Amino acid sequence: MSHAAGRILIVDDEPSLLKMMSVYLARLGFAVTTSDRTDEAWSEVAADPASFAVTVLDATMPGLGMEDLALRMLHVNPKLCVLATSGYPVDMSALAAIAPGRVGFLHKPFTPESLAAGIRRMLGPQEENL
Repeated sequence: MSHAAGRILIVDDEPSLLKMMSVYLARLGFAVTTSDRTDEAWSEVAADPASFAVTVLDATMPGLGMEDLALRMLHVNPKLCVLATSGYPVDMSALAAIAPGRVGFLHKPFTPESLAAGIRRMLGPQEENL
């Protein structure tokens, strides 16, 4: 399976989780960029929006709210997939309405395998169109 569809941006303020996700996805062949700050994550996407295929966003970080950050990212890259993560329930209906089929949620704690499965599920339609 080719992952040439683009990079994965992981945004989380928990260093050990950020490292675990990054290392695991890189081992699977994904190109991964990480950020522990929402403003930095926005700068990464704004600089080259089309290079990202999926962003994994911690829903409860200081700074720009997850929904606002995701909306900005979707505005500059309408093909982007957004996978939110949180230990708490998160209402994803507004994002799902804007990007049907490209928004998902993963409840913390999750396994590396469930993270990879969630990303593959979101990339499936894109990879078929390569």
